[in-house]
Amino acid sequence: MTAPPTNLPAARSTAGPAPVRTTPHGRRRVRRRSWRWHLVLAPIALVFATPFVQMALTSLTPESQINKFPPRFFPSTLTLAGFGKLFAESDILRWTANTVAVSAVAILFHLVLCSLAGYGFARLKFAGRDVGFFAIVGTIMIPTQLLMVPTYVMFSRLGIIDTLAAAMVPWLASAFGIFLMRQFFLSLPVELEEAAVLDGCTRFQVFWRIVLPLARPALATLAIFTLLGSWNDLVWPLIAINDPSAFTLQLGITNFQGARRTDWSLLMAGNVVATLPLVVFFLVAQKQFIATMTFSGLKG
Repeated sequence: MTAPPTNLPAARSTAGPAPVRTTPHGRRRVRRRSWRWHLVLAPIALVFATPFVQMALTSLTPESQINKFPPRFFPSTLTLAGFGKLFAESDILRWTANTVAVSAVAILFHLVLCSLAGYGFARLKFAGRDVGFFAIVGTIMIPTQLLMVPTYVMFSRLGIIDTLAAAMVPWLASAFGIFLMRQFFLSLPVELEEAAVLDGCTRFQVFWRIVLPLARPALATLAIFTLLGSWNDLVWPLIAINDPSAFTLQLGITNFQGARRTDWSLLMAGNVVATLPLVVFFLVAQKQFIATMTFSGLKG
């Protein structure tokens, strides 16, 4: 009986490809490439940050130095007088509280409704799914100005004009939010959901326990866009709200600036209060935002 050959190649492992090990030389090359990009992007970032820095410095500059010619970028002395006058002469705390309430409701309902609708359009099969999705996405092309009059009439009949609810309702959901969540859900592997269904999970349990934890980057991105839009919204509150107690931050600052066009330190202090929360929120959630753009690619 012939003995089996001993020079056969070793059997391949079925555990998957071996992990790629990066050599010290390779890591140094990656670092050099990243530093090259930093050298290019740092001056660009500095150019975009200059207006924000100047706004913050102007809010801390005494009024006597602001009106000097030639103007100076860095003041010789700093003062908080502009912020003191802002909080003493305006109702900015109420405006900020109203805006926080509007943005919180907008983010909460956007994350819930848009994620549910996006998951339905991405995974569920029903009659008219594609037609309904494209009809919703098509509303993005409708100019906002065309919707203001019918929206005002509808809100007037509901009795919510001149209330904070008039600024909240338009931000409960959006076509862009549904589109973004659907695109992200399409990029997730279906096998994970099928395995959960085989284990006895219902469709809602699959959505809550499997899909949503994986969709955290997309949810963070949607929260960023919703916060930017609801926080900076001016045109619709300007039309729908006339009660000063229901003013949002942008509407209140706009009316406040109309009476104080020459007090630049006070006006810049108001702009700092309106801008700083957005900058902080974006810095906190920027990694999730980048992860969504690279993972889903917004492709259909």
